[in-house]
Amino acid sequence: MAETEQPSRFEINGHDLSITEPMITGRIESELGAPEDQRNNNTSGSNLGIGERAFSAAGAAVLSAIIVNPLDVVKTRLQAQAAGVHYSHPLSNLIGRMAYFGPNTMFADLRCSPSCTRAGVHGTVSICPPDCFQYKGTLDVFNKIIRQEGFARLWRGTNAGLALAVPTVGIYLPCYDIFCNWMERFAEQYMPGTTPYAPLVAGSLARSLACVTCYPIELARTRMQAFKDSQIGKKPPGVFNTLLGVLSDVKGRNPQSSCRLISTVHVSVQGYRVLWTGMGAQLARDVPFSGICWSTLEPLRRKLLGLVGEESNVLTVLGANFSAGFFAGSLAAAATCPLDVAKTRRQIEKDPVRALRMTTRQTLMEVWRDGGMRGLFTGVGPRVGRAGPSVGIVVSFYEVVKYVLHHHYATS
Repeated sequence: MAETEQPSRFEINGHDLSITEPMITGRIESELGAPEDQRNNNTSGSNLGIGERAFSAAGAAVLSAIIVNPLDVVKTRLQAQAAGVHYSHPLSNLIGRMAYFGPNTMFADLRCSPSCTRAGVHGTVSICPPDCFQYKGTLDVFNKIIRQEGFARLWRGTNAGLALAVPTVGIYLPCYDIFCNWMERFAEQYMPGTTPYAPLVAGSLARSLACVTCYPIELARTRMQAFKDSQIGKKPPGVFNTLLGVLSDVKGRNPQSSCRLISTVHVSVQGYRVLWTGMGAQLARDVPFSGICWSTLEPLRRKLLGLVGEESNVLTVLGANFSAGFFAGSLAAAATCPLDVAKTRRQIEKDPVRALRMTTRQTLMEVWRDGGMRGLFTGVGPRVGRAGPSVGIVVSFYEVVKYVLHHHYATS
């Protein structure tokens, strides 16, 4: 609130008297009815447009996707192995041997783990036993991927992650800002008791919108991270080729029809649906995740920002948002881990008929039957280790860029 003094003139018995009285002028947030604690602690500048918000979110998404991708790969491998994906060296099957010992392929070390004993020799190359390619925990996944596939493979799916993160976060965070501000203003005017629930509802709606829009890329990323390459020396498929592989599975399993047109239409419709396989599980994971995350993050960061009051700067905005985001993201990731396991299992299902028929509830029951509580929380370590820093990086970078842009516009 800004307070200015406005002189008022009165005439009494022919004499002019000047009386100074305060006149209060309010900010835009006051006129719109934003909560007082939000106005005091809001460093992001509510006058920024959707373009500035989307730019801030896209930068945050790129930074986060690159930094935390290895943990995402590890988490996906552990969950895929629990779902029945068999990890082995290409020499364990005939096709792999033919590809490996082809005329244009050099003999190379199979790079067994130090704890494994050599099982035998195929020509001039030692063959590792199958257990050398089974993952026993988070650190074991890191070690075996680096030794057997190379350090760069920890960033497998980063291109899909970037292709997914930029539009997803570019939709998610700006929409959350807009929804949350609108809901808080509405609640303050008509239902004051519901104001604390605005972040929960806004986060759930924004995440649902982003998920539905960008889901096929998420499907491609999970498959790229879950499956190892069957042929050595062959470049792994990218996002587009991975999605084409999903569609080819549907086409290959479609029975021949006497009417070619009907068959083509059927394949087209089935292919369209299969690109959204597991979206129900994704929404079942992301909506509670966003609700838990934002309902925890908002009051925590407002409290942290309230400790510094009006003396906030870039460092305090960064610290408060990263701390709140780290804690909220870790809590939400741990709570929704079973739904993440179900999402991964549905996305890596290669039988399109089964993939389209399975529901999230059936998948969770299947996981419980196979592995119990431990199965439901497969990969919880790397998931929490990824989500905490990821949310902290995204939210803090997003708010810092908005803070800088807001002050730039305010001083220009």
